[in-house]
Amino acid sequence: MENNIIAFLNSSLIKNFLFGVKILFIIISLFFFIFIIVLTFRTKWIQFRFLEVFTDFFFRRPYGTKKITKQWQKIKLLLETGLESDYKLAVIEADAILEEILKKLGYPGETMSERLEKINENILPSIKEVRMAHQVRNNIVHDPDYKIDLKGAQSVIAIYEKSLIDLGVL
Repeated sequence: MENNIIAFLNSSLIKNFLFGVKILFIIISLFFFIFIIVLTFRTKWIQFRFLEVFTDFFFRRPYGTKKITKQWQKIKLLLETGLESDYKLAVIEADAILEEILKKLGYPGETMSERLEKINENILPSIKEVRMAHQVRNNIVHDPDYKIDLKGAQSVIAIYEKSLIDLGVL
């Protein structure tokens, strides 16, 4: 009986069948391997991870700060227009940048106010001023009659700038 089983397994019919199964599994494995590689490059995950490590190492700045620096320059230009509406827009955009940074850093909360409550002075030394600046932003957004002049807008923007510098973004 043992010899019959060994003879059956050594037969050319079984060897040909198993060879076909091996080829089929190799083809399926190659398909899934190529599929994984294509998806990885389409999502740009590898490019992001490489750029993040590269910029952190060579420039000693977190990845993405170039974009924030450009946004910050636009905010500074808004202060030079002489229009109150641009001053208000500058304050709102500065607050939005800080909120985006705090989200990326993983601070919990649904709103900016909730995130600011989770931060203490060890993390952000100017947290009290940032809370006051955020209150100015809330006044601008919720009160259409709220007035702000150049000096007031510059002081609020300076608070946001200091906080972004303290967080290592600018």
